[in-house]
Amino acid sequence: MAQLLGPLLRALLLCQAAATGNFVHHSYKEMVQALFAVQNECPYVTRIYSLGHSVQGRHLYVLEFSDYPGLHEPLEPEFKYVGNMHGNEVLGRELLLQLSEFLCEEYRRGNERITRLIHDTRIHIMPSMNPDGYEVAANQSPTTNGYLTGRNNANGVDLNRNFPDLNTIMYHNEKSSGPNHHIPLPNNWRSQVEPETAAVIQWISSYNFVLSANLHGGAVVANYPYDKSHSQRVRGQWTTTNTPTPDDKLFQKLAKTYSYAHGWMHQGWNCGDYFADGITNGASWYSLSKGMQDFNYLYTNCFEITLELSCNKFPPQEDLEREWLANREALVAFMEEVHQGIKGMVLDENNNGIVGAVLSVQGIGHDVTSGDQGDYFRLLLPGTYAVTASARGYQPQTVSVTVGPAGPSLVTFQLKQDVEKKPPEQKAPGPRASSKALPKKVVPRAAPREMRS
Repeated sequence: MAQLLGPLLRALLLCQAAATGNFVHHSYKEMVQALFAVQNECPYVTRIYSLGHSVQGRHLYVLEFSDYPGLHEPLEPEFKYVGNMHGNEVLGRELLLQLSEFLCEEYRRGNERITRLIHDTRIHIMPSMNPDGYEVAANQSPTTNGYLTGRNNANGVDLNRNFPDLNTIMYHNEKSSGPNHHIPLPNNWRSQVEPETAAVIQWISSYNFVLSANLHGGAVVANYPYDKSHSQRVRGQWTTTNTPTPDDKLFQKLAKTYSYAHGWMHQGWNCGDYFADGITNGASWYSLSKGMQDFNYLYTNCFEITLELSCNKFPPQEDLEREWLANREALVAFMEEVHQGIKGMVLDENNNGIVGAVLSVQGIGHDVTSGDQGDYFRLLLPGTYAVTASARGYQPQTVSVTVGPAGPSLVTFQLKQDVEKKPPEQKAPGPRASSKALPKKVVPRAAPREMRS
């Protein structure tokens, strides 16, 4: 009974909240107006910024919620939601607009849960990554809208197959005990990606995101990495087989957080498919290469899952309120998961933050790094862990830390400088020795694959 009390109280808080009444599909212009309306209503805890432009010149807007918008506060985690990556998958776009209005309204009402979330988290909401594709999909009539109409960007490219393929590099590294985290981008990556993809890559390179979800449609399931199968191709296709990350149990827990807070996702049977608990490993469903979800995990500190939210990719307007009520608690509960595991500072002996320090957890082969101010965040399940902080020029430090279910454990590392022994001085050459200078030392299943999000 006690285990149910927390979720029930959280749900009650949201049930008491005022419902947002603007349940309509938003064109690009209307979406922009909705975002600026929220910013106008909550100017002290919001900020709107643009990542750049789509192929056709539309802004890729992000709405930020924070008690200090525009600033990263040390020890405050960064969270993001991305919607409408496929232009014809529109429910996520509308849900994120509803969420933005809801957060603002509830903050103004003094809702303690929402106030705490905004004060303790820097939240970034991007309703549409593919505004060009949306306009194509929206301009079709309900009777003529094809299943893929508007899916791609204006150049005809699927943005969820457009990120640099770091999985192949990672699978190769496994053979030689190479890294599966913070994998460098290929030198020619900019020439291989679309403007929208490049903008998102620059975005996630500039912010130390901890947790994220991208919202899709066409199924109802919470999908977690890896998306690309480790198995070999068979007749040109990657086989479907479970391909877990080193953080597989954690990803399952994150996915279940959403599915069980959702109105019916956790029931498993949706859209003619069955997924136990309403979750799935991406590669066990079908293999997807160059996706955004795996890219976040392999290139940054961010743990991202993909949320498939509706059988109908472009649901009728009269379904939007029902979908919002089914997803509202799940959207909030998932954001709260960013406050799990451990966090802290990595400092030098003068209490200055160390940038780019590596945080390693024994038994989990995936590291995270400290941010620009020396703070770090590492999502973990409850348990006891040996955690090591290391940085170039410093002696590593290992501590044992116990993680509980209620919130993150605060662990600060203070690294001592690694003073290298100086080489012995060379004696001056004798009269018979060569005067030639010595050389300097060189330091070294359900839908078909093409139809799925």
